[in-house]
Formats: sequence, structure tokens, C-alpha cells
Amino acid sequence: MQMASSSPSASECAGEEQRVGTRTVFIGNHPVSETEAYIAQHFCDNRIVSSKYTLWNFLPKNLFEQFRRIANFYFLIIFLVQVTVDTPTSPVTSGLPLFFVITVTAIKQGYEDWLRHRADNEVNKSTVYIIENAKRVRKESEKIKVGDVVEVHADETFPCDLILLSSGTSDGTCYVTTASLDGESNCKTHYAVRDTIALCTAEAINTLRAAIECEQPQPDLYKFVGRINIYSNSLEAVARSLGPENLLLKGATLKNTKKIYGVAVYTGMETKMALNYQGKSQKRSAVEKSINAFLIVYLFILLTKAAVCTTLKYVWQSNPYNDEPWYNQKTQKERETLKVLKMFTDFLSFMVLFNFIIPVSMYVTVEMQKFLGSFFISWDKDFYDEEINEGALVNTSDLNEELGQVDYVFTDKTGTLTENSMEFIECCIDGHKYKGVIEEVDGVPQTDGSLTYFDKADKNREELFLRALCLCHTVEVKTNDAVDGATQATDLTYVSSSPDEIALVKGAKKYGFTFLGTQNGYMRVENQRKETEEYELLHTLYFDSVRRRMSVIVKTQTGTHFLNLNFSPFLFVRQLIEAKMALQDREEKMEKVFDDIETNMNLIGATAVEDKLQDQAAETIEALHAAGLKVWVLTGDKMETAKSTCYACRLFQTSTELLELTTKTIEDSERKEDRLHELLIEYRKKLLHEFPKSTRSLKKAWTEHQEYGLIIDGSTLSLILNSSQDYSSNNYKSIFLQICMKCTAVLCCRMAPLQKAQIVRMVKNLKGSPITLSIGDGANDVSMILESHVGIGIKGKEGRHAARNSDYAVPKFKHLKKLLLAHGHLYYVRIAHLVQYFFYKNLCFILPQFLYQFFCGFSQQPLYDAAYLTMYNICFTSLPILAYSLLEQHINIDTLTSDPRLYMKITGNAMLQLGPFLYWTFLAAFEGTVFFFGTYFLFQTSSLEDNGKVNRTYGAIYFRISIYESSCVVSLQLALDTRFWTWINHFVIWGSLAFYVFFSFFWGGIIWPFLKQQRMYFVFAQMLSSVSTWLAIVFLIFISLFPEILLIVLKNVRRRSARNPNLELPMLLSYKHIDSGYT
Repeated sequence: MQMASSSPSASECAGEEQRVGTRTVFIGNHPVSETEAYIAQHFCDNRIVSSKYTLWNFLPKNLFEQFRRIANFYFLIIFLVQVTVDTPTSPVTSGLPLFFVITVTAIKQGYEDWLRHRADNEVNKSTVYIIENAKRVRKESEKIKVGDVVEVHADETFPCDLILLSSGTSDGTCYVTTASLDGESNCKTHYAVRDTIALCTAEAINTLRAAIECEQPQPDLYKFVGRINIYSNSLEAVARSLGPENLLLKGATLKNTKKIYGVAVYTGMETKMALNYQGKSQKRSAVEKSINAFLIVYLFILLTKAAVCTTLKYVWQSNPYNDEPWYNQKTQKERETLKVLKMFTDFLSFMVLFNFIIPVSMYVTVEMQKFLGSFFISWDKDFYDEEINEGALVNTSDLNEELGQVDYVFTDKTGTLTENSMEFIECCIDGHKYKGVIEEVDGVPQTDGSLTYFDKADKNREELFLRALCLCHTVEVKTNDAVDGATQATDLTYVSSSPDEIALVKGAKKYGFTFLGTQNGYMRVENQRKETEEYELLHTLYFDSVRRRMSVIVKTQTGTHFLNLNFSPFLFVRQLIEAKMALQDREEKMEKVFDDIETNMNLIGATAVEDKLQDQAAETIEALHAAGLKVWVLTGDKMETAKSTCYACRLFQTSTELLELTTKTIEDSERKEDRLHELLIEYRKKLLHEFPKSTRSLKKAWTEHQEYGLIIDGSTLSLILNSSQDYSSNNYKSIFLQICMKCTAVLCCRMAPLQKAQIVRMVKNLKGSPITLSIGDGANDVSMILESHVGIGIKGKEGRHAARNSDYAVPKFKHLKKLLLAHGHLYYVRIAHLVQYFFYKNLCFILPQFLYQFFCGFSQQPLYDAAYLTMYNICFTSLPILAYSLLEQHINIDTLTSDPRLYMKITGNAMLQLGPFLYWTFLAAFEGTVFFFGTYFLFQTSSLEDNGKVNRTYGAIYFRISIYESSCVVSLQLALDTRFWTWINHFVIWGSLAFYVFFSFFWGGIIWPFLKQQRMYFVFAQMLSSVSTWLAIVFLIFISLFPEILLIVLKNVRRRSARNPNLELPMLLSYKHIDSGYT
């Protein structure tokens, strides 16, 4: 909902244009003046709604969503055909499995939505205090309106997005943790405008007459544009700018502050927290695409079967005797029916008869496998990190198998490959190196560390540099040691959202300048002479990823203005204030002023801050390389730092030849594009000569040729992607991709967040559609995490913004090794086997029905009883494959992590390609043919006699043997494929066979009153009484499984003959010597 209104001062702000898309909020919902008419505002209430359904729309909405699936919609059509057309099978055979699948899915989704409703109610019904008529009024959170003044106490969460008016501190500041929003446990400081700081009671707040003009709701947590107009007895309103530092977000927690008063500006589903949980795109795995392709193939087989049988039926009926035998005369209505209509009806009837070739229960089994399988990642103790007391987190279970198909890994550097734990090592002042701690000896500074130069910088320049370190930051000083995420100094506690800033402040302290904190807008610094200096903080030019710098404007006690301790004209301060007051295009205006201010600055010195490499980061990258994955590092850091990190983590080896496409390599030329084109052509020729085109995999070629690494920076990438001519741009991009594909590793430095996403998108669109994975820990990594097929968030020190937007979150980069090589490998093998097995068992079951039509005159007679058609997928064969898909370990987990080359055996969706699909299809066709013809020929003789009489229940026994063989063979086939046996596997495999026997006795041992005819009464018991039947069953099962048993024996013999008893697991230190040619 949007409301625009103007205040008396709206036109008085210099340079302010007509505003679009803003809202005006009257504080306390009071009119700003007695003469001005007050119009009640209409914004959304403060209810949070994360649920998907209501009691009234659950059934229609859920059914609509479920029938959007191809298989569900197909079975619905089949069910409607069975109801409306005279078909050979009962509508129950399609309706009951469909009802089961729909019901199970609806119950699962309904339960999940009920949990959301319960969580919503806990938030919406929580107690808050509103200031109304100078009194504290207790209300439920959902009743907060925009404009209400809310009182929040320490350790309480903010019920909506608030503008801070005043706090329990004298300077109007408060401390907030946003762990539930972006995961940062460090305290952040927020500020009230100076005109409302003194309003610390309900009575004082009630006297405030002010209006807030701000932007309409938008999801960016770190951006806010607004201003507050404060009215007093004077005719002219006082306007103050509002930014993110004044906004308290819903879900954040108040810390170390007794209480605050804030006015609600965004409520309910318009809060930034609510907007951030909406609109996340759905990712689909390669397995889902394969399932759809297989469904289309089997649907074609079904249509072919129905068409063949329909055609042959009318060929058979071309003989008048076959068309109308004496025992089955046609009615007059049947004779008058149009032949085309009759053929169409017969075609539909055959489709109904063979429809069980499409596995309707596969979708619900796949969903259960993904949902239950995701718990194994969360439960893995190897992913537990004691430092943060957390393990892995699964945000979506739809991509488990995609972890086993990754081709490219894109990783951030700082906080992902490194610890993001900064330590001040040394500094350089005016070309003089400082390393160690400065001490005063007789008033002369001395250094206890080893120095490259023995002379010192000028004393004034040295102090100027150290003051800059003490002033140019956003660090806060806390005396309470219990602050979450605080970093301890010797006698002070420094708190900041950036570990870099804390390292610099500590570095200055080592050299005698100590930052004492900020009080009432003044930054206090203790110098080397133990004197306290005070500087008024006028403006902070915050760091951003575009400028890659931050500055402060301070005023000395003598009245001089300094920018980073460099002189800044007062004119710029005025321009900065005007830019901050803008409601439209504030960011662009501030960027321009920042650029104007941060010019003609003098370099005083430089600092060296070291970031420690994460534990086992090098071993993890080595393992990923050995597994055939290409690892790219995408970072915003400078090239030299990034390159040294890549060598430290073994992304680049000492033997790796580096190819550089950076500003340094092309800036010497007058035409940068021409120089870039020359380098691209040169590099391509070199790589094509080294890696000539061949049928062999490039992954194998890495181990036999010179390794190449590519380094590119952001400006060169922009030149490649945004060339002045479209043709050149496409040409550059094509050559660049060819170079990248031939390199074992790529480093992209000085990358903006959107450029990271561009790189990922570019690789995703390569020929063959390689599977990409992105891993990072900061908000600047979110774009590439969302862009890639699989996004991994690190629960790091840059907050949890990446972890919240990822598909999976792990505490450390080293956990990626087991996540991919073990969990990803097993998940893919399990679900690929599940998919192939479902199509296999259904074809195996329904093929005898198709062959039976050749022996019944294509009369559409069903071979199986309706109850068994219904129970086959639901009960007889569903649990064994579900247990297999959850528990199977065809290779031990320790072996998978120790030998990364095994990962290459399954990449490229290897188990769901045409070859394996045809193997399973022919296996099902062979076994279905054995069931039918084996039973048919065995029953041609009168061997099955009871007390000297030929058994009259031939058809029933034939059916019994066929379905019993089918159930036994598909279960035994799964038993042959199982390598990791547990009691659960034994229970479900043998239990499903036992259940079939129990059900047959139960179904055939009772006369059911609701059945018009009961073909199976006491047949099963009679069948089991015959020794010949048992022999036939055992013989046909053996014949059916013989090819698979023979194949397994031959594979084991071949493997043992080829095995070297002295072969050890490969060492990861040098993957070049490992034979990666698995076939």
C-alpha cells in the first residue's frame, strides 16, 4: 500500500525534485500542526504471514500445484477415462495410487505449512508496548500501525522496522545485533537524530510533532533513504537526514542498552526481513530433467503399445468369426457405433490397461528420499565446528544429488579460503618500514622489532599516520566484556562489523596511539605522550564495494576540518549535507560528492594486515582438483594478495604457468582493446598447441601436460564483456572462454559482486551446460551463490547473509571436500538407482500384460487382479527401494574422501545417460518376457493336477505366479545391487515379500461382499500346495536373474585379476601422477 503526502517543508529542501515512490509517516499518528487537516494513514498491519495456505484455500491450491506435475496429471486423465469409458480395469487401479500419492504429499505440505502458521502466531501475538497519549499501552505485535511509537527494552527483538528516536544513553545511541538477519553477532551502533535525543520518557515523546519522509519498502538490509521534519513553535520545520544507521530492523535484538523509543515506518510484510524471504528462485537438478525425459520415453512406449494393440485388434477382427463369435454376439447399439469412435475408445482402453508403465508413486518416493536424506548432512559430526557450536545446515533438499555432479567450483577468498581473522603485522610511513612495538626512551621513540631501514620517518608524519589509523574507522569501544562477537584488547574491548578495522586500531595501539572511544560525537585518542586528544566526528564516508575505501571528516579543537587527517574545504561538507537530505537518487548524489571529496589526497603510509589461511583449505582444493573439478577464485581483493593466497592454498602450483589479463598487462597500449585481442589470441594459440583436440577427456589431459592458470581483473573482464562493438565483444568472450576451459585454475581479482554472478552465468551457458557451485561467506557473494546451480554459504565472520541465501551452509571451507566427494557421490548414486529402478520394475510388471493380449484376441482382458495392480507400487515394491536410496554405500565413505578420483566416475550425469537407461529397459523386457513365456510353456502340460484332475484355475494360478515372480525378482534384483546391508534393508526387502504372501492369503481367503466377482478366492493357498508351482517359481526367478548374476561374477573376476595388491590410496600432494582414467 502506498501513500504520498507533503509537509510544509517539502519544497524547502535545496535541489529537491518531485518525489515518486515515497511515504510520509506522522510520528505518533499526530497531525504536525493544529491548522493542518490530518488524514488517517492506510498501510498494511504488522502481521507476518509466511504460510502458503489457509484453511479455505488449502485443498484447491494444493491440488492445483500437484496436478501441474506431468505424472499426476496423466494419471488423473487415465482415472477420468476409466470412469467415463468402459475400460478393462477398475477406476480403483489408477485412482487409489493417485489418491495415495496426492494425500501423502498434501499431508507433508500441510504439516509444513501448519508449522509456519504456528511460528507466525508466536510472533504476531507477542507483547509490545506502544506510547499513546503519554502512556505505555500493552498490545499484541500484529496491532502495531505505521506511525506508532514503540518502546523496546534490552535483549528484546524489534517487532517492526523502527526509526530510532531516543535511547537510554545520553548520546542517543543504541547497540544492536542482527544475527537473525545476516548472522553477524557483533554489536552495531545505531543513532538517533540530535533533535530527539532528549525525549527519553513517554510524556516527552508524546509532545513530539514530526513527520518522516522515506522511500517505499525495499528488501536491501543495508540501504535506507529518508528524512525527518521536526516541527516546533517556530514557523519553519527542522529537517534531518535519515539513513541505515537510524533504522532498527525487525528481527534484530537490542543489546547493552536499557531501552529505546522508535517510530514504526515499515510493518508486517513490508518490513525488510519479510521482503528478504520472498522471491527466491527455484533451482532444478539434472536428475529432475532426466526423470522428465524418461517419462516422455515411457509415455511414447505406452502410446506405441496402445497403437499396436488397437491396430492388431482390428486385424484380428477382420475375420467375421473373430469379430463376433457365437458366445459373444454384439448388441444393436455396438453395431451402429462409428468405427472411428470405437477405435478411439479401444485405444483409450489399451492405454488404461498399460498405464502402470508410468510410475505414479516415483515422485512421492523421490521427495521422501530427498527430504529424509538431507538429515544425513545435518547429522554429520564431521561438519560440526566447536568454535561457533554449529554444524551444517540444509536450506533446500531438492539439490542433494547435484552435489555429486559439480564441474566448476567458484569460491570467494577472504573468509572462505582464509579465516578473515586479521592481524596487524607491520606498516610503512613515508617509505620507512615499521615492524614491532614503539617505546619511548628519554622522549625518543624506539622500536623493538627488526627494521629494513634504520632511519625513521619525520615525527609529525609518523603521528599523522597513527592518528589516521585511530580515527578512520567505525570501531566502537565497549567496557562490557559480555558483548557478543567482541574482540578483546589489553584493557579495552573493540567492537566492529569488520575485523580489518579492529586490526588497524590495535596496530595503532602497538605504536602508542590508543583509540578511547566516541562520546557525544567526539572521537577520543590517547597519543604517545599519554595526552587525550578530541576530534568532532562530522561525517563518515562509509566503505562500499565500488569505491573500495572509507573516509571520515573530523574537526579539531582549533576548528580545522580534516578528511582522513587531510585538509578538506568546508564547501564539500555543505554539499555532503545536501546530498544526504535527498530522497531521490541519494546514493548517486552521495557517490558524486564522495568522489569530489576524496581527491588530491596525500599518501602518508601503508599497512600490512595478514589473514590466516583456513585449516585444510589447501588439502581441500587439491582433492577437488584430483576429482576433476575446476576451481575458480573470485575476489574483490587486489591481484598480488589474491595470487599469494592461491599459491598458499595450492590452487596454483610452482610449476603452473600463469597467463595474465589485467590492467597492468594492457594499459601500456594506446588501444586497450587491440592489446587485449592480441593477448587473447596469443594465449589461445599456446593452449591449443598444448591441448590439441582429441576424444580424450580434458580432465585426463591435465595430468599429462603443462598446467596453466589464468589471472584476470574486473576492469579487463568488463572490457571483454562490454566491448565497444558487439561483434568484438562476442569474439572476445568466445576466445576468453576457450582459454578458461583449457586452464586448470582461474583467479578473478578486483571483482564487483555482480561481476562474480556474470562469471558464473557465463560458465553455466557453456556448451554441455556444466554444473556450477559457488561458495562464499559474505553479502557480496550472494549474487554468485544464487546464480550457480548449487550455492554453499560459509558461516563466517562477515555475517550469515550468504548462509541464509544458500542451498547448503557449512562452518568451514574444508567441509566442502566431504560434502561433494562423499555425500554428493552417494546421493547421486542412490537417486539415480531409484529412478532407473522405478521404470525397470514397472516395465517388468506391465510387459506380461502386453504380451497376454496376443493370446486373448486383443480383447483388453487384464492379466492381473485390480487389488494387485493397486498394491504393487504402493506396498509390494516401494519400501525396499526407499531404504536403498537412503542407506546404500556402494563405496565406503572413507574411501570416497581418500580417493577423489572416484568422483569422476559419476560426473556428467553418468548413471542416467542413454546407455544405463537402455540397459535397465532391456533387463526389464527380458525378465518380463521370461515371466510370461516361462509360465505359459510350463502350463502347457497337465503337470499341475490336484488329486488326478487338471486344475481349472489355470488363469488365476498363472496370474499368481507372474505377479509373485515379478515381486520376487525386482526385490531380489535390488538385493543383488545392495552393497551396504543394514537390518532395515533386510526388514523391508524380505518383509515386502512376506507382506505379499500375507496379503494374498487375506485377500483370497475371505469372500468380500462389495465385490461382484471374486476371481482369487482361495487360489493362492491352492497354488502353494503344489510342489510343481514352487519349482516353477524358483526356476523362472533364477532364469530371470541369471544375466545379472553372470555380469556381477564377470565384473568381480575382472576386477580381481586387474587389482594390484601393492596399490595404495593416492596421495593428494601431487595429483598429476594419479591415473584418472576410470572407465
